[in-house]
Amino acid sequence: MDLALYQPDIAANTGTLLRLGACLGVRVHVIHPAGFALTDRNLARAGMDYLDKAVLVEHVSYGAFRIWQAEAGRRLVLLTTRGSDSAYDAEYRPGDVLMLGRESAGVPDSVAQDADLRLRIPMQPGLRSINVAVAGAMIVGEALRQTGHFTHATDRSISPP
Repeated sequence: MDLALYQPDIAANTGTLLRLGACLGVRVHVIHPAGFALTDRNLARAGMDYLDKAVLVEHVSYGAFRIWQAEAGRRLVLLTTRGSDSAYDAEYRPGDVLMLGRESAGVPDSVAQDADLRLRIPMQPGLRSINVAVAGAMIVGEALRQTGHFTHATDRSISPP
């Protein structure tokens, strides 16, 4: 299971998701351009001392990410407020790449159309969205639970990209 951040805007959210990835053994992909310089200094407050334990894969563009995804044969699962299906009704697979959009704008329609699944987190009517790092943690946790990641979670190292 991998997590992909499409052109993230907020360093603190990215740092939080890198920390999540380090703790749960999930590789984090950042698809550039990001809205900030991807430096330890910018990520340190939220990532704390976990950044050196996170596996970060940077892609220079969405096109470069798509090439990697196709070559790896991985399914793309987009978490979006515009998704029609609940993220809790989906059946996740161990090789899935869960993608989160930009905090300010989500993903363009062309990126959404590339996704194999477009899922949303059910929320109260009239509310717009959940913080992207919180949303990512909720669904990464659900996907890992479904795929048996927590069954014998004593040693979960991340395999190479």
